[in-house]
Amino acid sequence: MGEITTLIQQAGQGNGAAVSRLCELLYADLRRIAHARLCLGDGPQGLDTTALVHESYLRLVKLQQLEVKDRGHFLTYAASVMRSVVVDLVREARTDRRGGGQCHITLDTAAANALPAGDAQILAVHEALAELAGIDPRLVQVVEMRFFVGLEMDEIARALGVGKRSVERDWEKARSFLYASLKAG
Repeated sequence: MGEITTLIQQAGQGNGAAVSRLCELLYADLRRIAHARLCLGDGPQGLDTTALVHESYLRLVKLQQLEVKDRGHFLTYAASVMRSVVVDLVREARTDRRGGGQCHITLDTAAANALPAGDAQILAVHEALAELAGIDPRLVQVVEMRFFVGLEMDEIARALGVGKRSVERDWEKARSFLYASLKAG
């Protein structure tokens, strides 16, 4: 049994040190995922690869138990944590931009309604994935593993315990749903 497999088992039993060591061993992969996410314009201004990885790490080590099966599943989970970090930061920035809890008087409605496309797109993708999760959670897992983590179809199939052709069909369904959802929004 490899070190990563052992650490995953220990993390599943609530060993926080195992999560830390796992993140340390997979740091290059976590940076690759974070970099890919940010290169897509999927992040608020001022957020860089290192900051995204470190904020995700802080959220991962706070968990009581990390229930993942293997390396691919861990990276997929980490990618969803990164998505959560980005969405939370965008929401926070939108709240701050709108004045938070302060009374806000607008003289120019066009300026008040202007929102950078990146922020709006991040929230739209997040909402579309949340809607898709309500229809078929496995489709969201396939999107996260394929698009955000960069796993190949056969790796995804092994991680999910299904055939490669099923994953390919799921990928096409998810892409079609997201395209239609984002185009309508």
